[in-house]
Amino acid sequence: MAVYSSVETNATLDTAPSRLVTRLALRFGGGAGLACGLWMLGLQLSGNNGFGPKQVLAQLLVPLAAVASEWVLRKKLQPGKPGLGRSLSVGLLTVLIAAVISAGSVLALAYGAGEPALARNRAEVKEIILSQQRENPKMMRSEKEIRQQLQNVDKLAASDLATSNFTIVLLFGLVLALPGGIFFRE
Repeated sequence: MAVYSSVETNATLDTAPSRLVTRLALRFGGGAGLACGLWMLGLQLSGNNGFGPKQVLAQLLVPLAAVASEWVLRKKLQPGKPGLGRSLSVGLLTVLIAAVISAGSVLALAYGAGEPALARNRAEVKEIILSQQRENPKMMRSEKEIRQQLQNVDKLAASDLATSNFTIVLLFGLVLALPGGIFFRE
């Protein structure tokens, strides 16, 4: 009996940090992803473009959430050290969860708001492309290139917006999650 309980105790101690990593990633990643989704919904409900560049304001929370989860992991495991693997794992998992929730929110908003909201977004993207061309004559592109880019904008679908959102959130998150994980490993 004594051997069984000591083996059980060691197994519990080994899995406790793994559970902590998962719990922290779910808590911080879920919170950041939910904040991104609520921000887009708020933009849409206030008459702004919920798919436009103002999304970035909420997406900047993701790297902060990743670093916060890494910091909390370090604090919870004191006096021990989380190590590089756990520290990076919690940060990367936080970013991944936030990116999935944020991209899912884009899809839900696109289907909820419907085609008029997507059409408005396409019109804003076209206006941005044309104004960039007017304001930056050094980057003159051929008429054919501009026409092709505008045709691509016309084909933008909800899945394209969700993929773009996922990629941006993931990249924003990795900007601080990787160095934060390295810093908070000890």
